[in-house]
Amino acid sequence: MANANPIATTRADPAFPHSLTISVPLPTPRLATTLMRSLAVDQELSPLVHRDFHAHGSTLVVSYKATTARMLRVATNGVFESLGTLLRLVEELDVGVMSEEGL
Repeated sequence: MANANPIATTRADPAFPHSLTISVPLPTPRLATTLMRSLAVDQELSPLVHRDFHAHGSTLVVSYKATTARMLRVATNGVFESLGTLLRLVEELDVGVMSEEGL
């Protein structure tokens, strides 16, 4: 039977034994996709960390794998800072008033 959970857990990878999946519920699928695209622009700085962004409906899902717990912590701290900045920007601009075809 297929996995019923739409947000599947990351499979164990011996080269990257430390992992974390962050699920951020948002008001709309469009906002989840917009934040995903904004976060995915920057390349991961370390080859010791792999990350993946995707939107599942109105949920932004960020998955990290790292070689050490320290590298995982450093990488996820960075994404939390960026996510906080983006959410403050969205709140300030009130993107709900922008149309699909607009800005």
